[in-house]
Amino acid sequence: MTVRIGYAAGAFDLFHVGHLNILRHARDNCDLLIAGVVSDEMLHQVKGVDPFIPTSERADILRGIRFVDHVHIETVPDKLDVWREVGFTHFFKGDDWRGTEKGDRLEREFAEVGVEVVYFPYTVHTSSSQLRRALEAASVDRELRSESA
Repeated sequence: MTVRIGYAAGAFDLFHVGHLNILRHARDNCDLLIAGVVSDEMLHQVKGVDPFIPTSERADILRGIRFVDHVHIETVPDKLDVWREVGFTHFFKGDDWRGTEKGDRLEREFAEVGVEVVYFPYTVHTSSSQLRRALEAASVDRELRSESA
């Protein structure tokens, strides 16, 4: 029997139910689940985003989830390099990537090394980007109120 080693990567900043859903679905589709946490440095380099929660704390949150077997902190931008470090057989991603240029490239590259890309439903009503915008808007609103007082 072949062991299915799953890998679900993300920033996991401002952890929410969408993150939990993808990890739960991932665990249901593999024997061993490794959660990849994109480091602060990689988030800044690749997405131009600085997380609210530092890498070590995001990793601790994931370690506390019962269906996550291991946590890997990503310090390189290329997912093939991550695969070389971790050795997973299945890569899990939200279906918002399906059919996109990035998703298609990921599928091609992983197919060459025998990794299956599996998509799960993206939780549309909650995202870290939405939470980030709401926090920033609340912060600006608070500043404006304090200046006018």
